[in-house]
Amino acid sequence: MKIIALDIGGTAIKYAYFDGDDLIFDDVRPSEASLGGDKVLENIISIITEIGNQHSYDTIGISTAGQVDSINGTIVYANDNIPNYTGMELKKILEDKFKVPVSVENDVNAAAIGEAIYGAGKGENDFLCLTYGTGIGGAIFLNQKLYKGAQGVAAEMGHMMIHPGGLPCGCGSFGCYEQYASTTALIRTAKAHSPEFYNGKAIFSAFDHDSKDAKRLIDQWVKEISYGLVNLIYIFNPSLIVLGGGIMTQPYIINKLNQIIKESTMPSFHGVRVTLASLGNLAGVYGMKAITSKEYQEK
Repeated sequence: MKIIALDIGGTAIKYAYFDGDDLIFDDVRPSEASLGGDKVLENIISIITEIGNQHSYDTIGISTAGQVDSINGTIVYANDNIPNYTGMELKKILEDKFKVPVSVENDVNAAAIGEAIYGAGKGENDFLCLTYGTGIGGAIFLNQKLYKGAQGVAAEMGHMMIHPGGLPCGCGSFGCYEQYASTTALIRTAKAHSPEFYNGKAIFSAFDHDSKDAKRLIDQWVKEISYGLVNLIYIFNPSLIVLGGGIMTQPYIINKLNQIIKESTMPSFHGVRVTLASLGNLAGVYGMKAITSKEYQEK
């Protein structure tokens, strides 16, 4: 089966072309999500068209930010990271346009499926998956299946209330986890301290050059990450937590988190392992490969 898979985020669209089990190529381009859902759709169509002009394909898989009705392939809800995206009927629009079957799934669910079938979660019955970037997304794997909840939108871990009455969030609440523990939150806090900390690479570059300010900012941010993870550990008692997002490739983060979590939980919960998503930024497209090729099925 020949598959085009896309992973739409608040910053970038990652895309790949698979021929059977072989990844033929992958690439990335800006999503331009701040310009709204119509612009994102325009970019999706452009990428698929460009690939289709060079390669035949049997199906399309779309991993996307936002709450997704994966049966109907619609966006149930998207916050201001992608304005006017809520309600978009992605599956119908793309099937009408390209005349092949289209599957649509939430981006972190897709990443968790990718990790479960091909990556760090392979062979695990139960694990949690979180991605840290523009916001924070989550997925729950129980008995080798995604847990989606009553309305199909479970695991909005980025909107756990960690600091009641705290910073306003795009969801309309205050003190949400992603306002303190996302990559966006780290950069916002660091830039307020010094304009030299203008992105994640700059912050960690300063850290690598023994900047005490960078270390203090990173340590506080990692502590914020741990608050959410400790709560999840006490609720789910998982054997494994898989963390994704480009910033998580920094070895210091995973090592520090494992240390803090061990110090912050009861001994009976010390069996949990926190590890990096082994598929990296391609976890979402691999998840859509698994879904579209039926290597993963919900039922």
